[in-house]
Amino acid sequence: MRPPFDRVLVANRGEIAVRVIRTLKRLGIRAIAVYSDADADAPHVALADEAVRIGPAAVAESYLDTARIVRAALETGAQAIHPGYGFLSENAAFGRACAEAGIVFVGPGELALEVMGDKIRAKRHVEASGVPVVPGVSEPDATDDELLDAAPLVGFPILVKPSAGGGGKGMQVARDQTELEHALPAARRVARAAFGDDTLLLERFVERPRHIEVQVLADAHGNVIHLGERECSLQRRHQKVVEEAPSPLLDAATRERIGAAACDAARSVEYLGAGTVEFLVSDAAPDEFFFIEMNTRLQVEHPVTELVTGIDLVEQQLRIAAGEPLAISQEGVRMTGHAIEARVYAESPERGFLPATGDVLAWRAPDGDGVRVDAGIRSGQQVTADYDPMIAKVIAHGADRAEAIARLDAALADTVLLGVETNIAFLRALLAHPDVRAGHLDTGLIDRLTEAGADVAGLAATGDPAAARAGGSDADASSDRLEEVARTARERDARSAAAGDRAWRSARGWRIGTGGAPAASDGIADLERATVAIDADGTVWVHLDGRTAAFERPDRRAALDARLALLERGGSADPDLRAPMPGSVTTLLVADGDRVEAGQGVLAIEAMKMEHRVTATVAGLVRIRVAVGEQVARDQVVARIDHVAEPVEAGPAASGTEPVDGPHEGAVANASHEE
Repeated sequence: MRPPFDRVLVANRGEIAVRVIRTLKRLGIRAIAVYSDADADAPHVALADEAVRIGPAAVAESYLDTARIVRAALETGAQAIHPGYGFLSENAAFGRACAEAGIVFVGPGELALEVMGDKIRAKRHVEASGVPVVPGVSEPDATDDELLDAAPLVGFPILVKPSAGGGGKGMQVARDQTELEHALPAARRVARAAFGDDTLLLERFVERPRHIEVQVLADAHGNVIHLGERECSLQRRHQKVVEEAPSPLLDAATRERIGAAACDAARSVEYLGAGTVEFLVSDAAPDEFFFIEMNTRLQVEHPVTELVTGIDLVEQQLRIAAGEPLAISQEGVRMTGHAIEARVYAESPERGFLPATGDVLAWRAPDGDGVRVDAGIRSGQQVTADYDPMIAKVIAHGADRAEAIARLDAALADTVLLGVETNIAFLRALLAHPDVRAGHLDTGLIDRLTEAGADVAGLAATGDPAAARAGGSDADASSDRLEEVARTARERDARSAAAGDRAWRSARGWRIGTGGAPAASDGIADLERATVAIDADGTVWVHLDGRTAAFERPDRRAALDARLALLERGGSADPDLRAPMPGSVTTLLVADGDRVEAGQGVLAIEAMKMEHRVTATVAGLVRIRVAVGEQVARDQVVARIDHVAEPVEAGPAASGTEPVDGPHEGAVANASHEE
């Protein structure tokens, strides 16, 4: 079959760009990549046939710069631009700019982008077409007082949502009128900063909801079909973590009804291309569903639909954009088996899922029956705070749900990523949880587990679901084995350095089985099987039997100083407030010299689409060490609380940080309706 285009520019980065480029190459289309200075040697650049630099690392000056993207397409002779997902994929102005330049935008028309890009307008629009919606208030000009007056009619608990934007950013849950009074100004502030629009809407917050979305395809000839549903209920602070198809909740009749509703929503805006209609479904009443929003683009989780239907969604997007009619009928869509996807993030679960950065010392993707990996990462690459922390997706397909989960767990165990903290151990623990295995899901499950201190929150130490379930000695033994490997590797490194062999000491890549020494201990025997890398600061990274851990070089002097300082404080909390992650200072909540109480917010830091509030650990006088806009490093001292004469109350010594918005465009922990 003839390819729909000869040359297509991909206006995105990372695994998104890699995914699109793979289909372009399969179809015989010349793939053109764009990149920022931070991505000059990224995998998507190497995979493309051509690549164009579009600016510095900041997204506003590169991947979000419409003029630069369009200019790159014109200069390379691209006939079409595929925006991937995120960045410019749902930007109506970008679609118009493409049309004005005579370039095909691989996405929907202006009507769909404008209507569905505004949650209030979208809700009203689909409701008029007979699509069920959640009860709420969606008056664009409503003031805080008017929203407060309307709240009792909606009914508590209430979800406060910015009308613009997405990803859950700025969303808040209020369980009574008092909480709503505080939630409204906070949500407006975040929405104004993130989207330039502080319009809010209220919705009834459905307890224990399930997030189910329907994939649709629509062409320019009036054909609209759906490819079944995906369950995306496993979320953390609104950000999807694990997705699967089909949903274990829906029966055949409900699947047909929800699919028809999704198609009605698409028709109402003359939709063109691939899109996703998202619904809220009650776990207690699975035959009821409510429209949330429509994502007018390809979704991160689209691979699970591709694996159960055998349909390449990127190819369908390209053919529809070229004016071809759909070659698939609704009757021809078949869902075979089960698929499940896990998102691998550069983040630290044991530090409250804060984004992580660093050099990738080793990357090895898993393989095996039914396993697919979408990634845009390589060994030697640097993970920075400039972009979203999702670095890969691991997807598995099986004859049924149990087989798909087992294959995904095995694939995650075989995924090697050293040098940067990840959530892989957390993902494996989550998949092993009885509720997940049984399909008893809802959008608040992960947050309840982590807030309750369940085993899934602390698995980074072993990465072994079986050991975590067993607890005690088994979990300790798993950690001890990894630590013994690290100790043995460090000793061998020291001997090699002393002998003048600099290769082992200075190599930044990964290495398996070094040989040359008898297997005289368990540490040496395990080292021969492990993947090990030593970072420039002496940290030893180990991957062994599906588990990953990092062991910092012991610093006895620093440990002694810390213990002495603690004794001097009488065991109280550390008065130094440290940055929980690398990023930019966005807000100073108090002035230098102000009196603060333990737990009071001092300043906010933002990175990787996440804002975190640094709070006072003790009461006293605050001394600010940074300014708004300043870039800070992880663990950098950003403020200090000086002791005052009167008695002070010790605050939480463990972290000193309080999340304002969860990671990956997240919102408050219990507001879990959306991605």
